[in-house]
Amino acid sequence: MPPKKKTHVVTLALEAGNAAMVDLGKMLGPTGANMRAVKVEYDEATSKSRGEIIPVVVTVFEDRSHQLVYKTPPTSFLIRKALGIQSGASNPLTQTVGTLSADQIKQIAERKLPDLNANDVAAAVKVVAGTARSMGVKVAE
Repeated sequence: MPPKKKTHVVTLALEAGNAAMVDLGKMLGPTGANMRAVKVEYDEATSKSRGEIIPVVVTVFEDRSHQLVYKTPPTSFLIRKALGIQSGASNPLTQTVGTLSADQIKQIAERKLPDLNANDVAAAVKVVAGTARSMGVKVAE
């Protein structure tokens, strides 16, 4: 049997365990995919991580079937969660919204490693630290 032909690939950032049908409809409506089936599958797979944002790549095939590939939460979301803040600084050059310890950065880097363009944890720590600095978060050495 030949492989199915992809018609659409859509990346969505949805709330884990509680995907909003409105968000699914906006992005998946034009693809012809079964949005209800995508929502049920996504909610079941991410129910253990409720309250987090878990991106998913939805691949829609010619026969309107779909495949979901789950990613790790965005780095900025994990940093905000670790610090307990709502958002980063409006001007990161002059404002500081918090300080991340080296241990917190390492934990975030280890969680993000599968999705980062880094070969090891040390490189991932640098990527996470850069994201933190761009949000106005100080990085403890």
